[in-house]
Amino acid sequence: MGNQTIYFRKQPKIISVSTIAGTKECEGIIGRYVETALSDDMYGESTYEKAECKMLSHVIDGAISNAGLKRDEVDLIVSGDLLNQIVSSSFAARDFSVPFLGVYGACSTMAESLAVGAAFIDGGFCRRVVAATGSHFASAERQYRYPLELGCTRPPQAQWTVTGAGGALIAGEGDGVRITGATLGKVVDFGITDVNNMGAAMAPAAADTILAHFRGTKEKLEEYDLIVTGDLGALGSRILKDLTWEKGLDISENHIDCGEIIYNVIEDEFQGGSGAGCSAVVLNSYLYSKMMSGAFKKILFVATGALLSTVTSGQGESIPCIAHAVVLER
Repeated sequence: MGNQTIYFRKQPKIISVSTIAGTKECEGIIGRYVETALSDDMYGESTYEKAECKMLSHVIDGAISNAGLKRDEVDLIVSGDLLNQIVSSSFAARDFSVPFLGVYGACSTMAESLAVGAAFIDGGFCRRVVAATGSHFASAERQYRYPLELGCTRPPQAQWTVTGAGGALIAGEGDGVRITGATLGKVVDFGITDVNNMGAAMAPAAADTILAHFRGTKEKLEEYDLIVTGDLGALGSRILKDLTWEKGLDISENHIDCGEIIYNVIEDEFQGGSGAGCSAVVLNSYLYSKMMSGAFKKILFVATGALLSTVTSGQGESIPCIAHAVVLER
């Protein structure tokens, strides 16, 4: 449908999920839906990076076991993260002896991995696929901004990288939330160079994908209970609503943002949450639970990602961004 949206004829299903989140994340409204709440953000490890890897292993294993399956009954793991060369995902995958595809979409990785996994099942190449991603506040901060030990002041436009991970087991058969389509995003760059202002950088990409989805599918906005963006935060969400409204699509009545709700956006969280784990935790806990209970029937899940690196930022480059959308139905 159009040149960016695909529909899955077999409608693969998310038949089980697993989530883990840090102490700060579990203090908000999402905490009551998270499967495993950490009491220590180090997760018993010696480094934050090892803790992030362990969280990913935990949710991959959890998604498999929650479906009543064993590791050797899974055909493929599709995962990515924010650390250099997606090492959290790669290091986690070495423990599973399952074919692995590492994907990188920054904070859009949850939607990207769902779309890739659904495509493999819809094409008849796999029976069961695990899609997963995660992030850790401390590891992301010292990679993209400043080591925590420096105690740098956070600007008001900043977001708080989520410590958490989420995994979903996608299958061709079983009871669950159907993945009926996906709209693949284009790289969009509005010239933002501030590495602390992720919401402003990513909002144009989210708007571009959302508009492309409705333009290509000819669907009505009213058909969706929610338009869910990944981690634009409070500022980015306002920018997104302005951008889509200017193009004739008013999403203000049924839009929520994972970054905006994961912390309840109180003073010390600034604009809200970000990171690959942000949308992964919210989708695979709160949203999945609400869909399985029948509270939500149809959601457009639009995870957003800033495709920057420390090298490009140091060279004065702007921040190219992307957003991928997945249609979820119950």
